[in-house]
Amino acid sequence: MNGAESLIRTAIAAGVEVCFANPGTTEMPLVAALDSADGLRPILGLFEGVCTGAADGYGRMAEKPAMTLLHLGPGFANGIANLHNARRARSPIVNLIGDHATWHVGADAPLTSDIISLAKPVSGWVRSVTSAASLADTTAQAIAAAGRAPGQVATLIIPSDCQWDPAERRAAPIEPAALPAVSSNAIKQAAGSIRKGKKVALFLGGTALRASGLKTAARIVAKSGCHLICETFPARLERGAGMPTLDRLPYFPEQAIEMLKPFDTIVIAGARKPVAFFGYPDFPSQLIPEGVQVAMLAEVTDDVPAALEALASELAAPVSVATPSKIARPERPVGKLNAMTAGAAIAAMMPEGAIVMDEAATTGLPFLAASAAAPPHTYLSLTGGAIGQGLPCATGAAVACPDRRVIAFQADGSAMYTIQSLWTQARESLNVTTVLCNNRSYRILQVELARSGVTEPGRKARSLTSLSNPDIEWTSLARGLGVPSVRVETAEALTRELERSLATAGPALIEMIL
Repeated sequence: MNGAESLIRTAIAAGVEVCFANPGTTEMPLVAALDSADGLRPILGLFEGVCTGAADGYGRMAEKPAMTLLHLGPGFANGIANLHNARRARSPIVNLIGDHATWHVGADAPLTSDIISLAKPVSGWVRSVTSAASLADTTAQAIAAAGRAPGQVATLIIPSDCQWDPAERRAAPIEPAALPAVSSNAIKQAAGSIRKGKKVALFLGGTALRASGLKTAARIVAKSGCHLICETFPARLERGAGMPTLDRLPYFPEQAIEMLKPFDTIVIAGARKPVAFFGYPDFPSQLIPEGVQVAMLAEVTDDVPAALEALASELAAPVSVATPSKIARPERPVGKLNAMTAGAAIAAMMPEGAIVMDEAATTGLPFLAASAAAPPHTYLSLTGGAIGQGLPCATGAAVACPDRRVIAFQADGSAMYTIQSLWTQARESLNVTTVLCNNRSYRILQVELARSGVTEPGRKARSLTSLSNPDIEWTSLARGLGVPSVRVETAEALTRELERSLATAGPALIEMIL
């Protein structure tokens, strides 16, 4: 057994089932070692950002780590943007990065770089091994670190000689550390704030937005009358019939402040205090208005569902409450394609148990209202703001949940960052329907220009927000990557193609001309 084989067998013993890989020369022993044991599925991504984004989507849905296999510092750097998103999502990921042999690093070969410095900003745990003998134990530590709830990115740097040198054994799995319990004092303070407040909001994020957390929040609402709000870009939100109604905090700061202004008390569970996405003149960074009392029930890294359960008990909330369970789909939309009809079409056609990855940007907002009482589904969003997350994240979600349909609600500009995801979807026969919003522009940048006072941008500014001249041939791109595709120009055509795609195994792309 060599070091690479000890790593693979350690990973399998720890329950790791998938490795999203874009390897190079320094990872060849690991590539060969994949054939030494059954149980770890390698999935090739044609760009490292596809691998890291797919590991994010997999981790969100499987709630356990996937691995990535990346080539040296430059390969890892290609995947950093989606690791930034994964860090914000608290997704469990183990990055394996091959490095030059320990005795070759000092030669400063062309691909030599400071991998640790690259990895630290997007990783909660980073190690570099120095011998094949230590590789198995360090791998077990990496998997346990990534799997510590709610999850984090763990990065393991492996010189090539540590992969090919002899090793004696695999390591036993390490049980991830338990989440810290929220103090009884924090629970009592939150309960006291709710009792004293005249108009109270319960601001939820992270694992509070899973089914158990939301049902407990509904019990708290039934007892206290507080209002439920969730963070702007949740990593995973369970929605639809049977889930309590909640508002999503708006993206633009003036709208967020306006939503929060009526409350005198805000209790936070599983989220950070909300801040503006960007700094704007005349708007504060902090979105909770001055004078509003804030009680922190549970931090993102706490056992948030248990904290909500304890708060419900402290308030003497009912043991259970009925939430509206009747499915109410919107009518099939007709006429022109726009944000409203696109959102209505998806909500009208989506099957029960669907997973919707929303990177639709300006087109996506009406979907949330349209799907509030749709069949139960899971909603994923762009957690860290680094675009190009949608298609890879949908890919990983489909690997994690092969029996559920994934809908990638996708903006055109963002899709070009990681379009290679379609090839992986085709190769793995993944059940992903991509609904691509083609408005031939970075529309959000046009909105931001207008917000900054530039209502009539000049030729150069217009050129930097337009995706025309030439127009991107999306159906040709998709077919070239192995995914069946069609272009639609009316709401009727969209619903028809959605119905067909959602009933057909494998990936598909529907291009909407907006």
